[in-house]
Amino acid sequence: MPLWLDLLRTPMAAPETDDLRVMRRTWQILCVACAVSVLAIAPLVALLGRPASFAVAALLVTTALYTALYGFRKNRADEAFISASVVEERP
Repeated sequence: MPLWLDLLRTPMAAPETDDLRVMRRTWQILCVACAVSVLAIAPLVALLGRPASFAVAALLVTTALYTALYGFRKNRADEAFISASVVEERP
């Protein structure tokens, strides 16, 4: 069987668990909040003063750390799923 066909038939990601789904949705909300806060930084600073910029910076750092955590857990689940499917395929 050609390699491309074998890769096409092989699942490349694990089915999403409830925990990963919650993490993905939280990550999406954090990303949207980052985009909105960066776009609205001028009105936020005018409204809240200097602490608004620190809040936006904290949101950006939190999103970056959460992205790393989500990526680590997602990759671990994918690797476990793929290695389990390879073990099942062997006779």
